[in-house]
Amino acid sequence: MTAPTERTHSEKLDLLAQVAIRVGLGLRPGQELVMTASLDSLPLARRITEQAYRAGASLVTTLFTDDESALLRYLYAPDESFDHAASWLYEGMGAAFRSGAARLAIAGGNPSLLSQQDPAKVSRANRAVSKAYRPALELITRHEINWTIVAGATPAWAAAMFPEDAPEVALEKLWEAIFFTSRINTPDPVAAWRQHDAGLQSRAAILNEKRYSALRYKGPGTDFTLGLADDHLWMGGGTVAGNGQYCIPNMPTEEVFTTPHKDRADGIVTASKPLSHQGTLIDGIQVRFEAGRIVEARATQGQEVLQRLIDTDEGARRLGEVALVPHSSPIAQSGLLFLNTLFDENAASHIALGQAYTSCLKDGDKLTPAELAAKGANDSLIHVDWMIGSGSLDIDGITQAGTAEPLMRQGEWV
Repeated sequence: MTAPTERTHSEKLDLLAQVAIRVGLGLRPGQELVMTASLDSLPLARRITEQAYRAGASLVTTLFTDDESALLRYLYAPDESFDHAASWLYEGMGAAFRSGAARLAIAGGNPSLLSQQDPAKVSRANRAVSKAYRPALELITRHEINWTIVAGATPAWAAAMFPEDAPEVALEKLWEAIFFTSRINTPDPVAAWRQHDAGLQSRAAILNEKRYSALRYKGPGTDFTLGLADDHLWMGGGTVAGNGQYCIPNMPTEEVFTTPHKDRADGIVTASKPLSHQGTLIDGIQVRFEAGRIVEARATQGQEVLQRLIDTDEGARRLGEVALVPHSSPIAQSGLLFLNTLFDENAASHIALGQAYTSCLKDGDKLTPAELAAKGANDSLIHVDWMIGSGSLDIDGITQAGTAEPLMRQGEWV
């Protein structure tokens, strides 16, 4: 293998594709793969397709999207079209997953694509997609299938991150940031990922031994207590999917995470980073929870989009995930705001509004919706992560007896 400092861009793309298939997805010989990617990610998509077939894939089907075509809808489509989604497409994806296909997404769209469009139309379109996609998405959130997300740099994303640079310089900087945070610049990226995965698994095991009943957060603009779901399980790095395949869902990942109790969140939380959601940037988020529910929400930018997001359904005002990330993570230390949740959520401890991961509950895949709700698992059409961690945040674990134990100080593990 070529030394990291001597690798060409093409070699790095090949290594990213190898890591995506061999480590992130854990593709099984004979398995189908359904991939989504933007047209700008075509070179990476082709390399992933090659690596999938080399790993024994029976068929790779890629669904390409185009930001400019998406924007044309908002410019010219009739108003009633925004309550419509391609349900036949999502039904087909669900059928593919139920028949054993794996799922891979290449993230990397324009973070500001819809920032100038009518927030009501954006909300309606997102809601329609959420409803249509839900049966397929549930197979992912329950980890019934092996799936992963990797990133591919695109010109619009690079321009948003590095607005002062020439387009080709910005794109190169973004690719290098992706390679660095995805461990592609190590001597053996596959081995590096397996070692990192083992570390996350170890951290999750320690938290599972602790059996904290709640977490208490204190930092600038944040004074917040979050109860954990009954029989919750901490996870980190990879997991064995319901189909028996081991996968690491997010590449990169720096988090350990679990399911909070939907009725046990109280206090004020202030975001530490902007949230890029469906082409709109929401900045300066501050919310107040009472008995698990958001009762007040503010944002210095994107207030209307935030309000419509939490109005999606009742579960959109409650939490479905809590994740802990050290401030020393490679993504945080890069000093970059990626404007992409895949990266920014792994730069800081975060929480997620909406749907809970039932895999983070003991025997969660065997419980009925009523049983899941009784343990505190939230139900919603959405699952949206936003970042609350920083180098100034302290977190305590609250034991079953009510004692507070230092868990993180100034953003670092104690």
